[in-house]
Amino acid sequence: MELAKSQLLEIDDTTEFEEIHLANVNLPFCIGCSNCFRLGHEKCPHYSITNNIIQAIEKADGVIISSTTYNTRETALLKNLFDHFCYMLHRQCFFKSKALVITTTGGVGAKSAAKSIASTLKGIGFNRCYLFSCSSISWNNYIPKEKSKAYLRKTVAKFNKDVLSKKLHSPSYLVLIPYNLFRGMSLYYTKGSEYETKDGEHWTDSERKNTVYDKSVKVPPHKILFGNMFYLLGKTIGKNKNMMVTYKKSE
Repeated sequence: MELAKSQLLEIDDTTEFEEIHLANVNLPFCIGCSNCFRLGHEKCPHYSITNNIIQAIEKADGVIISSTTYNTRETALLKNLFDHFCYMLHRQCFFKSKALVITTTGGVGAKSAAKSIASTLKGIGFNRCYLFSCSSISWNNYIPKEKSKAYLRKTVAKFNKDVLSKKLHSPSYLVLIPYNLFRGMSLYYTKGSEYETKDGEHWTDSERKNTVYDKSVKVPPHKILFGNMFYLLGKTIGKNKNMMVTYKKSE
C-alpha cells in the first residue's frame, strides 16, 4: 500500500490520500436484519459508520483497497464491510468509481483474494478494477523484490491514467445480468405491493426503470439488447409466487 502511494506521488506529487483503516472504525458485524433491503440503507443500525465510508468512496477520484490474505480471501474486517454493502448488489451504485486492489500473502492465495474483492466491487457498481497481488514467501520480514515493484508500478500507472481520463467503460455482460434481473424482478416489490421493499422503489424510479444500466455509462446497442433480455427474464421470474423474496424471518 505504502509503495503504491509513493509511486502515485512520483507520477503526480499533488495527489492527496484519505485513509480509512477498518480496524479503527469499530464497525460491528452485520446482523442480517435486512433493513437495508426492505427499508433502505439509512435504516442500517450501523449507518453512522458505513455512511462515512460510502461518502469517502463517492468523493474519491480513485479508490485503493489493500488487504492481506486469509485463507485465499480478504480479511474478516473487509468482508464485514462488504456484508454491510450487500444491498448494493440489488441496487448498484459507485458507477464512476475505479479501484486499485492490492493483496499480499506469505504463501499462496493472494490472487484469489484480489479476485474476490474485485468481484464484489464490480457487483456493487465499480466501473473498473486493477489488481495487484504479491506472494512474499516470508512472514513479517518482507522486502519487495524489484520484479514486484516493477509490476506494481505498471499497475499503478494504468490505474492512475484511467482515473485521470474520467472515461467510463461499458459494463460487462456479467455485470448486466444481475443489474437487469433485479430491474425486472423488483417490479413486484413496489410501494403498496404485498412485499414492498426499497428495491421496488429504486428500480421503478424514472431515472433507471427504462435503461439497462446507469445513464452515466454509455452502453452499446448489442449490450442494450442483451440487458433487456435479462430484464424480461427478471419480470417473468418476479411474478412467480414461489420466487417471491419476503424477508420473513423463521422462528
